[in-house]
Amino acid sequence: MQTYQIRLRQLREDHDKTQTEIAAYLGIEQTVYSRYETGKNDMKPYHIIALCEYYQVSADYLLGLPKGLPYGLSKTK
Repeated sequence: MQTYQIRLRQLREDHDKTQTEIAAYLGIEQTVYSRYETGKNDMKPYHIIALCEYYQVSADYLLGLPKGLPYGLSKTK
C-alpha cells in the first residue's frame, strides 16, 4: 500500500468519518472513494485539492512526500 493510501484512511478515521461521508463531500460514489484508499483508482487532482482543504493539510502531506525536500527532488514514487 502506498503512503498516500494510508494517509487517506488515517485522516478519514482521525476525523471519525466514513467512506460514504467523504465520498459525498467529493461528489462521488463510496465505491470510487474506496478505490482511492485501496489504490485501485488514482485520485483526480481536484479531489486531492478538496481533501487537502477539508482536512487542512498540504498536498505534500496527503501524498506522503518527505518533509523538507526542495521541489523536484523527491524520491517517493
